[in-house]
Amino acid sequence: QVQLVESGGGLVQAGGSLRLSCAASGRTFSTYAMGWFRQAPGKERDFVAAISFSGGNTLYTDSVKGRFTISRDNAKNTVYLQMNSLKPEDTAVYYCAATRIRIPWASMRDYDYWGQGTQVTVSS
Repeated sequence: QVQLVESGGGLVQAGGSLRLSCAASGRTFSTYAMGWFRQAPGKERDFVAAISFSGGNTLYTDSVKGRFTISRDNAKNTVYLQMNSLKPEDTAVYYCAATRIRIPWASMRDYDYWGQGTQVTVSS
């Protein structure tokens, strides 16, 4: 069992930055690949970024490439999402998730554990 708690969301102006954190419980964090997803009002939840269990491989959706960076610290049981050059269309609830698939993975259905989400609002 893995419990995930996101933090770091908030209100920021377009062009600004935020860093999201996702703290995981349990001693098996380092065996899971981790992902970030987001859900805007009235829309489906979409993949944002993922990182392998070791941190050596990452995957991003095209709209955030070059602006967002996913990373992890297995010693701290934490995964991060650094978001730069934020745009109003990045506004959403951001969720972190864990999957037993060890490589970066974009399919939401394969993730086993989810956090409660953190709101990110980007004003124009």
